[in-house]
Amino acid sequence: MISKDNVHKPLTVGEVAARSGVAVTALHFYESKGLIKSQRNAGNQRRYPRAVLRRVALIKVAQRLGIPLAAIGEAMKNLPQDRAPTAADWKILSEQWRQELDERIHQLTLLRDRLNGCIGCGCLSMEACPLRNRGDVLGEQGPGPHFPVE
Repeated sequence: MISKDNVHKPLTVGEVAARSGVAVTALHFYESKGLIKSQRNAGNQRRYPRAVLRRVALIKVAQRLGIPLAAIGEAMKNLPQDRAPTAADWKILSEQWRQELDERIHQLTLLRDRLNGCIGCGCLSMEACPLRNRGDVLGEQGPGPHFPVE
């Protein structure tokens, strides 16, 4: 339980890490990307407002949804830094991502439903495979590979 005296006391990076379940290095990374902010004390150590815990939770939920960190950062630019994100803030952010998530779910469902047929077919044809080269759009780019080596 937080006492009234500690309710506004800033948190150390270790305290934020322990309470959020996020590694210190990840917190430093989030800060370098402008997702969270800290102040420096007289000893040049980071101190975070307690509202950062809600911001970190929001980042982690968005990441679990598959939202790229760059998109999370863009969306969070519209949130005030001086308070914790609210349910209304989350509603606005989640509405921004809903269409992208719906499309991703649709594509994954198609992939799942066609996967058995693809394995059964065994061709993995670069010309005909609807999973790898839908509509042979890559054939229009000429011969040879067109995907970067992973």
